[in-house]
Amino acid sequence: MHDEFLCHVTAYGVCDGRRIGVPLGTYRAPTLALALWWLRDRASWMAERLDPRPDIPYLPRGALTPVADDAPDVPRVLRAWCADDLQQELVADELAAGRLVRLATSDDTTEYELMAESVDALRMQRAAPPLVVPVA
Repeated sequence: MHDEFLCHVTAYGVCDGRRIGVPLGTYRAPTLALALWWLRDRASWMAERLDPRPDIPYLPRGALTPVADDAPDVPRVLRAWCADDLQQELVADELAAGRLVRLATSDDTTEYELMAESVDALRMQRAAPPLVVPVA
């Protein structure tokens, strides 16, 4: 069992023809449970900022605009991942086994990535490729 986990949240976009990553947060979790909690919390945090309730008083009038019906719905994907017990168990199992976990979803302009890995596995210089968990 791995005891400590390094978690990251990053948004990627294109600027001047180059892919740019913007760190949105990092957390060194002392337990697996706290790593999972932080990943879910950050996914919810991003979903709320990307798709806030329109009645929130601090949003200026006209700040929200509708998108096309076929536009990728990143907030829905993030919220669904948070609520999916099976996905949470899969992530927990992979992290407990010392493997890197990457959850990624994107819309027309930005890719949102949540990553976590065991600090012990980082130290051991593992040779296995990272597991990419699709979020649908």
